[in-house]
Amino acid sequence: MHRPSLFSGSDAQMATGDLGELLVPYLPTIRVPKSGDRVYKTECAFSYDSPDSEGGLYVCMNTFLGFGREHIERHYRKTGQCVYLHLKRHVREKVPGASGGALPKRRNAKLFLDLETNSDLNTDDFEYEDEAKLVIFPDHYEISLPNIEELPALVTIACDAFLGAKSPYRKQDPDSWEEELQASKHAKTLVQLDNGVRIPPSGWKCSKCDLRENLWLNLTDGSVLCGRWFFDGSGGNAHAIEHYKETGYPLAVKLGTITPDGADVYSFDEEEPVLDPHIAKHLAHFGIDMLQMQVTENGLRDNDIKPRVSEWEVIQEAGMKLKPMYGPGYTGLKNLGNSCYLNAVMQAIFSIPEFQRAYVGNLPRIFDYSPLDPTQDFNTQMAKLGHGLLSGQYSKPPMKSELIEQVMKEEHKPQHNGISPQMFKAFISKGHPEFSSNRQQDAQEFFLHLINLVERNPVGSENPSDVFRFLVEERTQCCQSRKVRYTERVDYIMQLPVAMEAATNKDELIAYELKRREAEAARRPPPELVRAKIPFSACLQAFSEPNNVEDFWSSALQAKSAGVKTSRFASFPEYLVVQIKKFTFGLDWIPKKLDVSIDMPDFLDISHLRARGLQPGEEELPDMAPPIIIPDDPKVEIRHLYLRRSFLVALDIDESSVMQLAEMGFPLEACRKAVYYTGNLGAEVAFNWIIAHMEEPDFAEPLVTPAFGEAASSGAAVFGAVGLDNQPPEEMVSIIISMGFQRNLAIQALKATNNNLERALEWIFSHPEFEQESEPALDMVDMENNANANILAETGSEGPRIKDGSGRYELFGFISHMGTSTMSGHYVCHLKKEGRWVIYNDLKVCASERPPKDLGYIYFYRRIPS
Repeated sequence: MHRPSLFSGSDAQMATGDLGELLVPYLPTIRVPKSGDRVYKTECAFSYDSPDSEGGLYVCMNTFLGFGREHIERHYRKTGQCVYLHLKRHVREKVPGASGGALPKRRNAKLFLDLETNSDLNTDDFEYEDEAKLVIFPDHYEISLPNIEELPALVTIACDAFLGAKSPYRKQDPDSWEEELQASKHAKTLVQLDNGVRIPPSGWKCSKCDLRENLWLNLTDGSVLCGRWFFDGSGGNAHAIEHYKETGYPLAVKLGTITPDGADVYSFDEEEPVLDPHIAKHLAHFGIDMLQMQVTENGLRDNDIKPRVSEWEVIQEAGMKLKPMYGPGYTGLKNLGNSCYLNAVMQAIFSIPEFQRAYVGNLPRIFDYSPLDPTQDFNTQMAKLGHGLLSGQYSKPPMKSELIEQVMKEEHKPQHNGISPQMFKAFISKGHPEFSSNRQQDAQEFFLHLINLVERNPVGSENPSDVFRFLVEERTQCCQSRKVRYTERVDYIMQLPVAMEAATNKDELIAYELKRREAEAARRPPPELVRAKIPFSACLQAFSEPNNVEDFWSSALQAKSAGVKTSRFASFPEYLVVQIKKFTFGLDWIPKKLDVSIDMPDFLDISHLRARGLQPGEEELPDMAPPIIIPDDPKVEIRHLYLRRSFLVALDIDESSVMQLAEMGFPLEACRKAVYYTGNLGAEVAFNWIIAHMEEPDFAEPLVTPAFGEAASSGAAVFGAVGLDNQPPEEMVSIIISMGFQRNLAIQALKATNNNLERALEWIFSHPEFEQESEPALDMVDMENNANANILAETGSEGPRIKDGSGRYELFGFISHMGTSTMSGHYVCHLKKEGRWVIYNDLKVCASERPPKDLGYIYFYRRIPS
C-alpha cells in the first residue's frame, strides 16, 4: 500500500524540539559502523535501486543494509528495525551563468563518495545535490540532516560514520598484493596541447635515446619517452620522468598496454599507478582508437590490420551502425574491471527458461524467505540479477517527449540503462583467489564455478543446472587382452579439440607465418592476418576418436600395458554447452590461444555419439585395482601416509585449483580427485597427481567423498563388496599382517572401521589399548558404521539427475573471446532472441548485423523437440 507521507515528507516533519525525545526509544537499535563493517549505501540488497533512483535508498541503521522503495517494508517487517538513513541524489540544471564549462558542483560532497556520476549527462549543464534524512518506521517520520544540535550524540556519530564509510566492495585484506587503483586527480582537468601529434600504431621509440621498450606516452603533449631503469638491466633511461620534471605534465600511458578494456596509466605527480576514467578521450586526442587496439605477443599494436580481419573488430562488430535494443531481456551489465567474462556468462544463463523460472519466477518467495543478510545469499543474488536483466526496468529507450519535458523542468530524471553486478560478483567470488581479483578470467572456468554454486544452493524441487548435466560413457580397452571396461561420469560441457591438422588453407597459413616472422624481426607491422579455417566435422571427429592411454594397469594381465579410451554420450542434455579448446600451453607454460575459424553449425546432430554399452562379443576387464605397494619401512611410511589421508575425510575441495586444472583440458571429476587427494596444496601439486594417475581406468570417475565420519570407500572397493556379516576380507587382513601387526588386531581394526583399510591402519595407531576394549563397545561401533553405510547406499541409489532426450540441437548463443590468452582480452556474448541475433558487449546491447559464429569460444545449443 502506497503511503504518501513516506516519500513526500511534507506532513511527517517533526518540530526540532521533539527530535531528541523521538529518537530515544530507538537508540539501542542504532549502531555505529566500525572499521571493517560493510555499509551498503550505494545499492539495494534486492534490486539495483540506488540514491540515484527516484525513490532513493534506505540504509538500515542497525544492519547497514540498503533497500529501495519497493523492498524497505519487507526488511522492516522481518527485522522490526525502525530507523533508516534515506539517501537521495538530485540532478538539476545549472543556474544560467554559473561556472560555464566547469565540472558539476557537488554539494554535501562527503555524502556519496563512492557514487559514480552519470556519464550520459552534459556536465556543463547539470549539477548534483545530495540529500540525507533519517526516516523512522512505521510512522515514516523524516528528520532532515544535518541537524546536529537537536540529535542525540550517538545518532550524530552514527550518521557521520555511515556517510563517510568506504565501499563495501573494497578489498578487505590489507596484505593483498593487488591494490585498488584510484582515479587520478588530474584526469578530469587534464589539458592536452593541440600540437597535431598523432601516434602511429607501431614502430615507437624514445624521442631522446631511441629505445624501443618500456615506452610511455605523455597525455599532455604526446611525447613518447622511455621509463626508468630496472635492477635487472631492463627498462629505460628515465626520460619520461625527466620530461615531467621539466614540463609538469602529470599523466602518461604505457604503450603496449592499450586495449579496449583500458590501459596502464601512471601519475608522476601522485607517484603511483592511477585510473584515468577519460582515457579513451585522452588517447583519441592523439589519434588512438582504443576499440582498435589489442596486445600482440611481441608488444606491438595490431590496429593497422585491415577492417573485418582483427578479431577485436569482427567479434564486436566494430565499424557497423548497430541498433541499440531496449526492454526486457535487453539489459546490459557494467564492466567492473575485467569482469566481462562474468557478464557474458550471466547473459547466456538468464536467456534459458529454466533459470528464469527458478529465480525470477520464484522471486517473491526467494526474497520473502531470504536470510537477514540477503547480500550473502546465493539464491537472493541470483534472483536479483535475473530480475535486473529480464524486467526491462533498467533498459528503457530515451523518449523525445520526456527529454523535452526534462529540459523545461528544473530537475533531471536520469535514465537507468544497464546494471552493475558488483554485489553479485562480490558474493560468488568470495574466497576464490582468481574470481575475487580484478584480473581477467576464463569464461568456461567461471561457468563451471557458477554451476557448482547452483548445485550447492537448490532453489526448489528441480535444480536449473540439471539442463546442462549429462552422462559420459568411457570405454577403456586393453590393447593386449582386447578386454574392455565401461564407466560413466557426469559432465556439463562438451569439450571439442581444435583439429589444426585438418585446416583447409594450410598453404596460406605457411606463407603468413613466414611473413609474420620477417616483420617481427624487422620490427615492421605484421602482415594481414590469415586465420586457420577448421571444419567443424573434423573437430567432432577428433572428439570421437580413441585416445591412447599408454602404460595403464590392465586387470586382465595383472600388469601395466597399453590401452585406448573412447567417450560417448550416455545421455544427451536439454542444453548442450560446447567449448572449443582454443587455449593451450606453450613450451614455456604460458597460456596461448589458437586463433581459428570453425564453421559452427546452426543445427547440430550428435545422435551418432550415443553410447551403446557392452556389445556382443566384448569381454569385460576383471573388476580389480592395482596392488598396493608396501614401502620398505611400512609402520613408519604407512602411518604417515594414512594419517594424512584421514585428514582428507572432511576436506573441502579448493574449486579454484579444480578449475585451473579443468582449463588445461583434464576431465572435471579427475581434477576434483587430484585436488582432494593432494590435500588442497595447490594446482601444481594436483597436476603432478594427474600425471601420475591419468592412465588408471577410473581416472575420470566421480569422486566419492566420505560422510558421517566415514572414510572414502576405496579400501573396500579394492577387494570387492563387504559381506553382510561385516567380516573383514582375508586380503585386507593379510596386508595388515604383512606390516608386522597381529592377526587379531587386524580383524578388530577392520571391524571397527567398516572394513576400510585406510581407517583401520589409523585406528591401530590411535588405539594402543585395543586388548582392554570390551566386545559390546566394538558391537556398538559395528552398528554405527553399518547404519552409516546404509545411509550412503540410500543416498547413492538415486543416481545423477539427467534430462535425457534427442541428440538434435539448435544454436541459440555463443560467447567469444578476444585476446591472446585467458589472462587478458575481452568477452562478448551473442544471443538469438525473437528470431534475430543480439550482441551483449557489457553495457552495450544492440541488434547484431554479422554474428561471428565461426570465432566463438563457448557455444550454447538447445534441444530440438522430437
